[in-house]
Amino acid sequence: MTDSKPFSGRTALVTGASRGIGAATARHLANLGTTVVLAARTTDQIETLAREIEAGGGTALAIGCDVSRSQEVRVLIDTALARTGRLDLLVNN
Repeated sequence: MTDSKPFSGRTALVTGASRGIGAATARHLANLGTTVVLAARTTDQIETLAREIEAGGGTALAIGCDVSRSQEVRVLIDTALARTGRLDLLVNN
């Protein structure tokens, strides 16, 4: 028997999560039981995705971030760790 939530208890940070491959990856990871931290410049889109994931029973946190700005990346990581307690996976999309 296989575990339907093999990444349960894990946290993934997905950059570029507002659309396309990033959003699809975040949805897939959430379906596997991963808490997903969604990062992108377009906060309204990642907030919508976070609500969608949570409505489906997953856990998501949306944090606006421009990864080309090192200070924003520091805030992203600090906030993600403070809110989730861990980061296990990085999808640098």
